[in-house]
Amino acid sequence: MQEQEDRDNAAYVRRVHDRGLQFDMRTMSRRRLLAAFGGAGALALVGGAAACDSTADGEATAAAGGPATGEVASETAGPYPADGSNGPDVRTEQGVVRKDIRSSFGSATGTAEGVPLEFSLRVTDLNGAAVAGAAVYAWHCDRDGNYSLYSTGITDQNYLRGVQAADDTGTVTFTSIFPGCYSGRWPHIHFEVYRSLENATSGDGPIVKTSQIALPQDVSAAVYATDGYRSSVANLSQVTLATDNVFGDDSAVTELATVSGGVADGYTATLTIAIDPTGTETGGGGEPPAGGGPGGPGGPGGPPSGAPGPRPSSS
Repeated sequence: MQEQEDRDNAAYVRRVHDRGLQFDMRTMSRRRLLAAFGGAGALALVGGAAACDSTADGEATAAAGGPATGEVASETAGPYPADGSNGPDVRTEQGVVRKDIRSSFGSATGTAEGVPLEFSLRVTDLNGAAVAGAAVYAWHCDRDGNYSLYSTGITDQNYLRGVQAADDTGTVTFTSIFPGCYSGRWPHIHFEVYRSLENATSGDGPIVKTSQIALPQDVSAAVYATDGYRSSVANLSQVTLATDNVFGDDSAVTELATVSGGVADGYTATLTIAIDPTGTETGGGGEPPAGGGPGGPGGPGGPPSGAPGPRPSSS
């Protein structure tokens, strides 16, 4: 029974995160377009380098870390963005602009428990110059693999979501917890980049870049060996950077964070991302499953559903 649920959950994630050529063409970065249409040799070079770096389970790439090179890849926002594209829009709520995203804000009072993680994004343009004043909306799942505002039992919470404006160096930093690993996906953090804080919190955008941060395998394994992350151990063992439905095309070459620290005192993750500040992308990546979120029907921890269900009502 559990094996069947896992297969159904993984199949749902594949449906959401691989939306076909039309979506890929709309969100593909310049680097990917050049690789795809510049000749088989260019594509083979990128793919071959990624495969060599990652090895069978992505350990070499994770260990190497390092800053991003080239424009950061565009990715799906997934089915739980809370950016107004498929339900609630947390970006417009008072209190969303904050550094510490572990606790809910407004009328919600819950706090996400887990191993401490402070993650930073440094936003640059395609020439490497800091994009000061850009705003980043970041969100990720809790240690159980569930998303606030969507997953069963936490639809009234909005933790692990926040917005910040980049400083003079183009950097935003969030205090959070290490996200869990749910069925079918590599450990990751979602983010959207906006030209300004006003654009990010108005609900109107536009979104400049939608992407994800990949977390290293060795660090993730160490975190998942601690209390509270039990389900992540099996989920991580069933996915690699090369087989992940989002990072698999290039093993997250521009999205893999450099992480330092330890379980006792927490971790620090850093990633430099290059964007086109004049670019525009659409938000959202698919509808949540019936019941809403990984903790409900159709997601890890809940009974599977045959197909994505209706969108949750806005709140």
